[in-house]
Amino acid sequence: MGDMWDVAIVGAGPAGSAAALRAAQLRPDLRVLLLDRAGFPRDKACGDGIAAHGRDELALLGLPALIDDYRPTSRLTVVSPGGVRVSAEAARPNHVVPRRVFDARLVAAARARGVEVRRHRVRDLAFDGSGVVIDGRLRARTVVAADGAGSVVRRLIGLAAADERHTAIAVRGYADVPDDDDVQLIAMQKAGWPAYAWSFPIGDGTANVGFGMLLPRLRAAGAPGRQVLHGRLAELLPDRPARDLRAHHLPLSTGRPVPGVGRVLLAGDAAGLINPLTGEGIYYALLSGRLAAEAAVESRGDPLALYRGKLREALGRHLRTTDVLARLAQSPGFIDAAIETAVHRKEVFDLLVEVGLGAGTVPAPLALAVGTRWLRASLRAGR
Repeated sequence: MGDMWDVAIVGAGPAGSAAALRAAQLRPDLRVLLLDRAGFPRDKACGDGIAAHGRDELALLGLPALIDDYRPTSRLTVVSPGGVRVSAEAARPNHVVPRRVFDARLVAAARARGVEVRRHRVRDLAFDGSGVVIDGRLRARTVVAADGAGSVVRRLIGLAAADERHTAIAVRGYADVPDDDDVQLIAMQKAGWPAYAWSFPIGDGTANVGFGMLLPRLRAAGAPGRQVLHGRLAELLPDRPARDLRAHHLPLSTGRPVPGVGRVLLAGDAAGLINPLTGEGIYYALLSGRLAAEAAVESRGDPLALYRGKLREALGRHLRTTDVLARLAQSPGFIDAAIETAVHRKEVFDLLVEVGLGAGTVPAPLALAVGTRWLRASLRAGR
């Protein structure tokens, strides 16, 4: 069955590449194998947004300048379901980098660090006394499954896909915008709520544009999914006709599975690590891939237990926060109240960015401020 690999990673997107980079960074002597069914560069349906926390992860991986040639974007405009608009400068800038570029750069960096990169489609997984056997011929002490929302590895180890209640679907394309457009826009829609469109300028005269909503809401819309998604995107962003539209599923963190079985660790979308409030997943992917590699390197006996502990320490309070907020956000009035509070209080705006794009939590006084505004609006509406 060939030589034993110390770490084999399935999926070379941000989570998988981060795992490969971190393993090689910590132990250059390790044999690290990175598998993906696609060749790179390749397109990936995604919002392409890389928030400041993602840049922090790149720095930890030894790649602080990986996307320095892309224009930073600090300005953000959010329109609530009820039409409340807030525009402000984010505390730290975001970047928008097409996944065709970003993922290929990560893979190239992993290869340069000594990682073996192979094009391979995984079809079978088995456990033996010394580790994991992939397709009967590749053996590894630990496997990191980073093969996306439809993870084959997750299915092979007996873990179910996310329930539809915890799954969103989005359509993504690109549109022409003025070269000087440097405002990231999120425009929410009350119909079929939770639902929103986005426009994230790249800096080259184009923007990543898209529209997403929960899968059960789409099924209840009474029209073909393509018609609903494409139509609502055009309705919310009429000045930005989209091309190259592609749809993709988003397994939200509210329905996340256990993060692995035995010596197989799930990372990124395969682990259901997508923010339920914004659909952001690149930061979670980079973080969880890094932590999975650390667990694989540091624990010869039980990497899954160590990985779970690392995830809990890094994201535990944050994920509990987003679980609660996702339930509250089922009411568009709650989001209206949050955005209206952010109009008047910059610290609330910054907090919304931290929770939606990073690992933020909500201090009690700010939660009380939003809750009070929501209650008053609800009482007024009930008169």
